Amino acid sequence: MVTALAWMRGAAGAVAVSLVALGASGCSDGDGTPSGAVSSAASAVKSAGEAVSSAAAEAKRAAESAAAVAQDKLGEVKDGIDAKGQVTLGPVATDSDGYTTVPVTVQNTDDATKSFAVQVEFKDEAGNLVDTVVVTVADVAGKGTGQGTARSTHKLSGTVSAQTGTALRY
Repeated sequence: MVTALAWMRGAAGAVAVSLVALGASGCSDGDGTPSGAVSSAASAVKSAGEAVSSAAAEAKRAAESAAAVAQDKLGEVKDGIDAKGQVTLGPVATDSDGYTTVPVTVQNTDDATKSFAVQVEFKDEAGNLVDTVVVTVADVAGKGTGQGTARSTHKLSGTVSAQTGTALRY
C-alpha cells in the first residue's frame, strides 16, 4: 500500500505539471491569461493529494488496530516465557487471495509439550509497521518442532518483510 501511495503522489504531481503546462500553453480566456483549465488541474491535484493522505491515514489506523489485537492475544497467555530465539520465519509470499503470508517454525527446547504464541510483524520497505498478527502453534512435543502460517489481516502491497515481534512459550 505504501508503494501504491508513493506512486499516487508521484502520479498526482505529474498530472499537475502536465495539466498546468497544457492550460498555460494551450488555453486562454482571450486576454492571454490561462483559463479555468489551470484551476481545474490544481483542483484535481488537490483532490488526488487528499485521497492519498486519506489512504495513508487509513493504513496507519489498520496497522495500529492489528497491533492492539495482537497485544490483547499475547496478554491472554498465562505463564509464558520468552521464546523469540526459538522462532524462525520463512520467506514472505502472497497467497491466492492476495494476503501476505509467512511460514512460522518453532523449536520446543523443553522436555514437555508446549504451545507458542508468536507475534509476526509485517513491515514496508521503509521499516514501517503495516500489519501484525499472532500465530498460535499448539501442542509442540518436547524437543520437537511445530509449524504455523502467519497471514496478514488485510492485503498489503509493495515489498513487505516479516519479523518476529514477541514470542511466548507456555
